[in-house]
Amino acid sequence: MTATPTVGVLALQGDVREHLHALETVGLRGVPVRRERELDAVEALVIPGGESTTIDKLLRAFDLFGPVQARLRAGMPAYGSCAGMILLADRVLDGIDGQQTLGGVDVTVRRNAFGRQVDSFETDLTIDGIDEPLHAVFIRAPWVEEVGPAARVVGRVESGPAAGRIVAVRQGPLLVTSFHPEVTGDVRVHELFGRIVRESL
Repeated sequence: MTATPTVGVLALQGDVREHLHALETVGLRGVPVRRERELDAVEALVIPGGESTTIDKLLRAFDLFGPVQARLRAGMPAYGSCAGMILLADRVLDGIDGQQTLGGVDVTVRRNAFGRQVDSFETDLTIDGIDEPLHAVFIRAPWVEEVGPAARVVGRVESGPAAGRIVAVRQGPLLVTSFHPEVTGDVRVHELFGRIVRESL
């Protein structure tokens, strides 16, 4: 087993620096990924928040869409936050014409389900695999409308108008969340992903 797994952060758009810092904090080696040769050098991948349609276009512009999808299908662990959740979902509602996803997680997600930027909110969540509740930040976030039999819900909104909405799902070595743990300074989601990475090696 690799003592310090190398985890790439897709560095086309989004909170790349924050994810790299969180990965390093939990004892992983974080590196930015913009090219196929950089993808080849990592054991797992983080897909950060941002704009899912833009990241989709950039993946194709940088000739990364096919290689990332192939690695996912071969079992590479991946974590997607917000837009990353959309890109790792098998099905997307309210997608823009021509939008593609990498897939891998047997869920249907709705883009911008919680509303516009002004509807961003924060709440405490209980996540399976994390001992204490964590403070979650939702920014133009998706939610999961349907979960297929291959996937497992690991977190829901617990109170307020969106109570019961699914916001965290795991399927094998893939983890997705609607929220942005990288912006809070709480690295326990990255710690959970680190355990998933190490289990898969």
